[in-house]
Amino acid sequence: MHLVYPAVLAALLFAVGLYGVLARRNAILVLMSVELMLNAVNLNLVAFDVWLRDTLHAGQALTLFTIAIAAAEIGIGLAIVLLVYRNRGTADVDRLRDLNEGEDAERYAAETDVAVDTTAPDGPGDRPNGPDKKAEAVA
Repeated sequence: MHLVYPAVLAALLFAVGLYGVLARRNAILVLMSVELMLNAVNLNLVAFDVWLRDTLHAGQALTLFTIAIAAAEIGIGLAIVLLVYRNRGTADVDRLRDLNEGEDAERYAAETDVAVDTTAPDGPGDRPNGPDKKAEAVA
């Protein structure tokens, strides 16, 4: 088998993934593009492992580690995207630049007509379900 065929396919996959990371705005599509890039790297690892006829199959072993890391990355990434979508109402990457809850959050709320609470609780008694509120309800 020639090395050129999987190398060209891997280069095309990596280029499509890179375009997806740079051009997409949706966070889930960005994560999918990162996975596409990792799969292109895996294809290169296996192709070069076969081409070099490595007796230890180091390329295939490294591919297994890459797949395990990619699975953990997509699990954590999707959890973060779902939490951000639940809190912000959007998965648009351009709108997620300002994640702090200060003046930027007020400006974001004014631009998008979303209510944002910028008051931080001072102590445990200031929280809506803090210990003082429960003590008052019991007493």
